[in-house]
Amino acid sequence: MRSEFLIEAEGLTKVYSTGRVAVEQLDLAVRNGEVYGFVGANGAGKTTTLRMLVGLLRPTSGTALVMGYAPGTPEGLRRTGTMLETAAFYPHLSGRANLRILAHYIGCDEKTISRALERVDLGARADDRLKDYSLGMRQRLALAAALLKEPTLLILDEPTNGLDLAGIVEMRTLIRSLGDQGHGVLLSSHQLNEVQLVCDRVGVIRNGRMVAEGPVAEIRRLGERSELRVRVGDVDAAVKCVSSMPEIGTVSVVGDTADVLSVVADRMLVPDINRALVTSNIDVHELRIVERSLEDVVLQLTASGEATRC
Repeated sequence: MRSEFLIEAEGLTKVYSTGRVAVEQLDLAVRNGEVYGFVGANGAGKTTTLRMLVGLLRPTSGTALVMGYAPGTPEGLRRTGTMLETAAFYPHLSGRANLRILAHYIGCDEKTISRALERVDLGARADDRLKDYSLGMRQRLALAAALLKEPTLLILDEPTNGLDLAGIVEMRTLIRSLGDQGHGVLLSSHQLNEVQLVCDRVGVIRNGRMVAEGPVAEIRRLGERSELRVRVGDVDAAVKCVSSMPEIGTVSVVGDTADVLSVVADRMLVPDINRALVTSNIDVHELRIVERSLEDVVLQLTASGEATRC
């Protein structure tokens, strides 16, 4: 394993006995100290990939290393915390008692259990029975279980399921802090706004194939032309000027004050648009690119299937 990578997968493929291809020729690498978002529609292959990486499924072909070892081996699992799908706990026991059972097999002491509970904000409810926990509290307990080993790598599948807004914000802060503290985090989530806020890099999977991968900021710049907003002094003259330029898409007037143009064009044309307006003696008060959200780009990529690596 290269020292900066905690996960390295090449050509990872899973074909079920029915012939269905769940994951196909997937390359994936997660660096030490980064939060990596793994996103795509339901059935795209995210959970299948995670299950292969922790040794719960055997790949049909391809290779993977987790912490430098084959998936599922004790050496790799010893430094990996996992939270996959719905965690199973004993409903008649408290949250703390459930963690004690896991800690017995891991070899953790009581201080480690308390520290994990506090990190997920369950300290005050740690001795309540699990059957009295909300779904969000059970999610937090599952994350606490993943943190018991104080792992170098965390593999998390939908960690914000069932959390209210405050819980989502707390989970986001915790996950981001884990990355900042040097942990590697592979995070699968449908909460694309949260992925945008917390992740360093993103991989977008569609029908088992990676269709885009790169830093969040660069992924957000992929795809269709950008929308530019231009606030001008003479809107009629500006519409005529910009519309006459080559390689410009639609030009329309937007905003309550009717002095803002919406221009669909390649962002590389921004200097040319500004220059043309100034040359035509049209005052330019503001010119900005309307940033697309990660959600917008992922929806486009998973619909089109175009492949891009940043």
